[in-house]
Order: sequence, then C-alpha cells, then structure tokens
Amino acid sequence: MEEFTQRQKKIGGILQQDLAEVLQKAATDGGLRGVIISVSKVNVTTDLSMAKVYLSIFPNKEAEALLEGIKSNKPLIRHELSQRTRHQLRRMPQLEFFIDDSLEYIDGIERSLKGEDNPLENPDLLGKRKKS
Repeated sequence: MEEFTQRQKKIGGILQQDLAEVLQKAATDGGLRGVIISVSKVNVTTDLSMAKVYLSIFPNKEAEALLEGIKSNKPLIRHELSQRTRHQLRRMPQLEFFIDDSLEYIDGIERSLKGEDNPLENPDLLGKRKKS
C-alpha cells in the first residue's frame, strides 16, 4: 500500500468533489435519468501528472457503457475540471477512469456469510479466484 502526501490527498479530494458534480451533471444533461455516478476514490501520482479515478455507477448494468462514454469524453471532462480548479491547481493531471467494484465484492462476501451464496456448495461462485 503506497503512502500519499498531504498535497496528493488534497488534490485528490478537490478532483473527487468536482468530478462527481461534472459527471452527474453530464449524465442528467445527456438524458440519463435514474443513473447515479459517484466518484469513490481519486489517487494522484507523486508528480501530480496522473489521477486514477474510481467510479461507482448505479445501475450496475449501465457501468461499462457509461465508462466507455466517459473515457471518450476525457478531454472535455478534463477541460471542465481545469476551469473549476484553475485557482487551486496550476496543472490538471491526466485522468484515467476505472470502475470501482468494491461494493459488489463486499455484497458477495455478505451473501456468502448469510448463506445465500455458499461457495462450498457451488464452486462456480469462486470463478474469479486464482488458483496457485
């Protein structure tokens, strides 16, 4: 686990808040009703040139298509962000977008613990697990 400096955390927080507003506004302006896009985490590199943005998208079946749309509009999103943060940041980092699937992972663990999905009875549930 890498340690982040105060500056990285501060910039990550600023980007997270502004990105959430920009993406949600773009979704509603684009006619996507009932779609919630939240920015769960932003990690900025030590030289502040790159930002990894982790998105949670609900409903989940829309996630891949929306992620592709967001990636294709990266320059517009970056420009909008740079306008919003021009008094706080000198340079806008390059943005990389990823789907944050940690909530699905947690939900799967909870289902297993409740006995709804028992991986011992149904080994197919362990499909993502790597065997060494």
